[in-house]
Amino acid sequence: QLQLVESGGGLVQPGGSLRLSCAASGFTLDYYAIGWFRQAPGKAREGISCISSSGNINYSDSVKGRFTISRDSAKNTVYLQMNSLKPEDTAVYYCAADGTLNQVMCAPRVHEYDTWGWGTQVTVSS
Repeated sequence: QLQLVESGGGLVQPGGSLRLSCAASGFTLDYYAIGWFRQAPGKAREGISCISSSGNINYSDSVKGRFTISRDSAKNTVYLQMNSLKPEDTAVYYCAADGTLNQVMCAPRVHEYDTWGWGTQVTVSS
């Protein structure tokens, strides 16, 4: 069974940092593009970053320069390091896998991803 599990969310003050993890089971992350997405209350799900099977990375303008995506093949896990957090980063964060094998490039477009985790809450507040 293909499964993604996010962890690492929590409450953090503005300017703080968190590292989210996306652990996979039932498949090898290296072969698929993995994206990070977030959804704030009352808003549409937003794609913020992705890493392709070949290691190409993309970020949305809203997180570029503050967030870093990475992959640990040995742990079959993708991470999202979030620095300089702002209150507007408050959302449920999801990771997802694109079902196409060995894509060279990636883009964090919601409709292109078909295996999703349950999400982890990130709250940025003083």
